[in-house]
Amino acid sequence: MADPKGFLTTPRREWPRRPVAERVRDWNEVYVPGALLPIVGGQADRCMDCGVPFCHEACPLGNLIPEWNDLVSREDWRAAAERLHATNNFPEFTGRLCPAPCEAGCVLAINQPAVTIKNVECAIADRAWEEGFAPPAPPDRLSGRTVAVIGSGPTGLAAAQQLTRAGHTVAVYERDDRIGGLMRYGIPEFKMEKRHLERRVEQMRAEGTKFRTSTTVGRDVAAAELRARYDAVVIATGATAWRELPVPGRELTGIHQAMEYLPLANRVCEGDLESSPLSAAGRHVVIVGGGDTGADCLGTAVREGAASVTQLDIYGRPGAERDEDAEPWPTYPKLYRLSAAHEEARDLRTAPAADADARLFAASTLRFTGDSDGRVRSLHLVEVDAGRRPVPGSERTLPADLVLLALGFSGPDQGDGLIAQLGLELEPRGTIARDAGFTTNVPGVFAAGDAARGQSLIVWAIAEGRAVAAAVDRHLTDGTTLLPAPIRPYDRPMTA
Repeated sequence: MADPKGFLTTPRREWPRRPVAERVRDWNEVYVPGALLPIVGGQADRCMDCGVPFCHEACPLGNLIPEWNDLVSREDWRAAAERLHATNNFPEFTGRLCPAPCEAGCVLAINQPAVTIKNVECAIADRAWEEGFAPPAPPDRLSGRTVAVIGSGPTGLAAAQQLTRAGHTVAVYERDDRIGGLMRYGIPEFKMEKRHLERRVEQMRAEGTKFRTSTTVGRDVAAAELRARYDAVVIATGATAWRELPVPGRELTGIHQAMEYLPLANRVCEGDLESSPLSAAGRHVVIVGGGDTGADCLGTAVREGAASVTQLDIYGRPGAERDEDAEPWPTYPKLYRLSAAHEEARDLRTAPAADADARLFAASTLRFTGDSDGRVRSLHLVEVDAGRRPVPGSERTLPADLVLLALGFSGPDQGDGLIAQLGLELEPRGTIARDAGFTTNVPGVFAAGDAARGQSLIVWAIAEGRAVAAAVDRHLTDGTTLLPAPIRPYDRPMTA
C-alpha cells in the first residue's frame, strides 16, 4: 500500500475518451492515446490493500489486484506485469473488453467510486509489451502428447497457450480465415484494435502453438478423425447459435442478426471489403437488444453514417445508484451506464425518439411492416411494465430500413456436425454437457467456454480456458498438473 491516504485524497479518474466528433470519423480505439499512464499511478494509490480483497472473489481469474496496484504505484512495471500475467493470459483484452466485475467488488465501492482496476490492468499490459516484459515462453521440453483445440476465441486461446507452455503439442482449429473468434469479427475495432490480438497470436506461434484457419471441424475435417488423431480434444467453439425474434414481419428483407452485421464491418477494417454490403449509411437503423452486442452495433452504425440509430431495451431504465436490497455489494449491479457508443449517440442525437441517448427502455417489438418490395420500413413497439406486460395505449412506430437483432445466444452452433459426429450430450438449454472435470461423455473430449457454460463475459472465458487446460494436462500425465485452475465448471458470478 504505497499511499495509505490515497483513497481519501485522490478522486477517481478514468482513461479519457477522444472527442466524439473526432472518433466517429475513424475506427481507432476511442481512448486518448498516451493519456492513461500519467494518471494511472495516482489511481493505483487509491487501492486500500484490503485485508479481505473482494475484488479477487469478483474476478473469476483471481487476479492479484492489490499486489499489482502497489507495484504500479511504485512504478515497478516489470514486477507488475509478472503478477498480472500470473493469472491472466490476455490482460490487454480484458483491460479493454471486460465490464470489470472486480470494480463492483472493490471494498472502496461500498461508499465511494471504485479503484479504476480495469484501467490499471490495461496500462500494465500495454507497458509490458512496450518494455519487452511479455516475451514468448516456450516449454523446456515436449511431452510427446498432442491436443486439438476447436475454436480460437479467448477460451480456446487461453487453453492452447497454457497447454503449449506445459509441453504439449497443440493445434488450434478455427473455421474463419483469421484467428480470434468473436474478438476478431464480433468486437468492433473502436473497442479493441486487432493489433493487440495479432501480437498475442504471434507470441503463441513463437511458443509452438499451431493454427489451422478456414477449417470447420465436422465439415472440412471429420470430428471422429480429429479425435483419433489427437490425445485430447478441447471444444471451445463459443455460443454462436443466436436467438430469434418470432414476430410478424420477421421475414422482411433488411432484418439481420447482429453477428451477420458486425463481421462485415470488421472485414472492412481488415481490408477484405471496400464497404459492407449491410452498411448502415443513410439508413434508419433500429437495434433490438440492450446488451453489449447491441451497443457494438450502435457504434458501428454511427461510424457508417446512419441517418438515425435507435436501440431498444426490454428492461426498464436502471438507476444511477446500486439497489442495496436487490443487488448488495459486492455483486455486480445493473446500473445506467454510458458506453462510448451511447455517448456518441447522445452527443450526435442519432435517435430523436429516445430520451437521453439512443436507447428506448422498457420497449418490446410487436411487429415489422414493409413496402411492396418486401423490404422492412417500420418497427412497431409497445412499452412494457416490469413484468414485460404491454402498457395499454403505448404503441409507437419507428422508421426502420435496417433492423439488427442483438438478443444473445442460446448455445453452440450445431450446423457444422461437430456435436452430432462426436455424439456429445447436451444440457436442456443447448450447451454441451460436462462433468466436474470439464470432461464430456466422450472420453478424451473436453468442453469449455460459452459452448458449455453459456453466454458469458470474456474474463470467464479466459478463466475457463485456463481451468480446462489444467484438466487436460492432468488427463495427459500421471493425474497431476502444475497448471492453475481458477474456476470449476459450475462456478457462477456472485449474486444476492
